[in-house]
Amino acid sequence: MTTPPAKGTAARTTAALALGDDALVLSHRLGEWAGHAPVLEEELALANIALDLLGQARVLLSMVGDEDELAYLREERAFRNLQLVEQPNGDFAHTIARQLYFSAHQYLLYGELASGDGPFAPLAGKAVKETAYHRDHAEQWTLRLGDGTDESRTRMQCAVDALWRHTGEMFQPVEGLDVDWPGLEAAWRERIGEVLRRATLTVPEGPRTGAWAAGAGRQGLHTEPFGRMLAEMQHLHRSHPGATW
Repeated sequence: MTTPPAKGTAARTTAALALGDDALVLSHRLGEWAGHAPVLEEELALANIALDLLGQARVLLSMVGDEDELAYLREERAFRNLQLVEQPNGDFAHTIARQLYFSAHQYLLYGELASGDGPFAPLAGKAVKETAYHRDHAEQWTLRLGDGTDESRTRMQCAVDALWRHTGEMFQPVEGLDVDWPGLEAAWRERIGEVLRRATLTVPEGPRTGAWAAGAGRQGLHTEPFGRMLAEMQHLHRSHPGATW
C-alpha cells in the first residue's frame, strides 16, 4: 500500500501545482502572440514575459515531480490553474486586460510569500521583481488604450468587462499558501480601480464570486478553450514520446 504524503508535503504540492500551472498556461497563451503582435517591440516584450513565467513554472513544477511529464502528460482535469489565465488572447486589449488582472495579483501574492520563510520564499523573492515589470507593462498599455482613441477605449472597456468574472477565483484560499487573502484582494481592487480610473475606464460591477462568476480551475474544471490549448501544447511531446534532440 502506498503511504499517503504527509500533510505538509501534500499542502506544498497543492500550492506548487496551483502557482506552477498558472505560470505555465499563461506563458503558453502569451507565446501564441509570436508573429502576431501589433508591433515588433511588443512581440519581444510579450515573449520576455512568457519566458519569465515559464521559468517560474519550471521551478514550481520541479518541486512536485518531473516538469516535462507534468506539463505534457497530464490530462485537462489534473491542471490546477486559474480559469483567467487560460482565456484566449482575443484582441490585444483582451490580452492586456488578462495580464493586468493577473500580474497585479501575482505581484502582491509573491511579495507576501517573499516576506515569509516558507518553501516558496526563494522563488517569490526573485519572481516578484519579474512580476513588477509584468504589472507595469500591462498598466501602461491599459492607460494607452483606455485613454487613446474611441476605438481603443471601447475595446479596452469590453475586455476588462469580459474578464472581470474570472478574477474572484484569484483570492480563493489555496492550501499551502499562508497569506492574507482578504487583504490581498483589497489591495488588488484598490490598484486595479486606480489604474482603470486613470485610463478613463469604468470599473466593472459584475459578480466576481457566486453563481454567475467563474472560478473552478483550482478544482480541475476548465473552460472550453483550455482543452484546445492543451492539445496544441502537448501534441509534439505525445506524438514523439521519449524523443530527444
